[in-house]
Amino acid sequence: MRQLMVRYTVKQGQAERNEDLIRAVYAELHERAPEGLRYATFRLEDGVTFIHLAQVDGEVNPLTELPAFKAFTADIGERTEAPPQSTPLVEIGSYRLFSASTEEES
Repeated sequence: MRQLMVRYTVKQGQAERNEDLIRAVYAELHERAPEGLRYATFRLEDGVTFIHLAQVDGEVNPLTELPAFKAFTADIGERTEAPPQSTPLVEIGSYRLFSASTEEES
């Protein structure tokens, strides 16, 4: 199992386009429901910094196979201030962050 964080800052005026492309990725993820992937995206309070967290169970990341993800990454260099920084993560602990459970809290 691999865990990864990707962080980048988009250029002024590109945040909305970036979010639209991200939403298209999630729409395709919900439609295809690939196994072995847990994924979350966050926009920081500054409005232009994005963080993606992923946990991949197998050798191949199913996210990279999606047409919507390919569209998202196709012009990422034009939307960002600098290339996205990818960082492998070593989990120390988590609470339901990557859980596939749909349990409701009491």
